[in-house]
Amino acid sequence: MKKLNESYVEEKKSKFYGYLYFIESLDEINSILDMLRVEHKKCKHIVYAYKIGNYVKKYEDKEPSNSAGKPILDVIEQKKLDNVLIIVVRYFGGTLLGRGLLTRTYRKCTSLLVEQK
Repeated sequence: MKKLNESYVEEKKSKFYGYLYFIESLDEINSILDMLRVEHKKCKHIVYAYKIGNYVKKYEDKEPSNSAGKPILDVIEQKKLDNVLIIVVRYFGGTLLGRGLLTRTYRKCTSLLVEQK
């Protein structure tokens, strides 16, 4: 596993921390997630998507359906990335963002990771 990039977006006091990793096996994913869960103990959501060859997955972590993991996976597919894991950690800021703004913010945080790579 190799961390390639980080990003940060703030929207209505919610904080989104993005992480882009190069991975070669599914086994690496759990160790990265465990590490981030320790580092971000007080976060509300840890959402992610990955693609390793034919293995593709998105995870919403109790965010509204297709508002978090799907925009991350969409960026992975649009940029034709492979062997990547993208994780976005969200700290809730006290204001509900609504599905549209939430989806756009996850996409923005993910796009910043990929564009800066």
